[in-house]
Amino acid sequence: MLENYPAYLMFINDRIAKFFEMQKPYISCSKGCAKCCKNAQFPYSEIEIKYLLSGFLQLDESTKAVIENNINKVLEQKKNFNGEEFFYDCPFLINDVCSVYHYRGLVCRTFGLLARGADGRMKIPFCAYDGLNYSNVLDLEKREISKEKVEALNFPEKPAGFNISYTFLTDPDFEKTFNFKFGEKKSLIDWFDAENN
Repeated sequence: MLENYPAYLMFINDRIAKFFEMQKPYISCSKGCAKCCKNAQFPYSEIEIKYLLSGFLQLDESTKAVIENNINKVLEQKKNFNGEEFFYDCPFLINDVCSVYHYRGLVCRTFGLLARGADGRMKIPFCAYDGLNYSNVLDLEKREISKEKVEALNFPEKPAGFNISYTFLTDPDFEKTFNFKFGEKKSLIDWFDAENN
């Protein structure tokens, strides 16, 4: 069913691109930033990992070798980790650029936007605290979007939150509509960990 997944991605990408365009005055994403690719967990469904690997197989051998080395380093770090939640840099990131950008996961495609939670509250992307997306309207002390800063900028489009949660994006209704299955879900690195497979 991997052949049906690209149609779903086209549908989702179209909406995400519109969200990013609507929020353009607040977005600072640029090639080489890579904050969203570091120190995270990266949830991936089975179909996402299969799609990612289909992109990996198209890379040249030297790039594949770098990625395989990165995967092994992260797996070694995970093996020696004693804490509760293991965060790591994406092994597909090379020189702060995604080597499989067109095949990246759903969480990678949506990161940087304000997310709207089930309770209606806005979830601010962590890059805002590093002076990136939405930092021009962020109240650092209150850790929320400042109405005063929004009004002062007077942009036609106001900051808006979107239903872009991973749970929503992997909803079974999408499986029915596009005729595929997301399958099992786990952290990206766990797909490469022999102990978890």
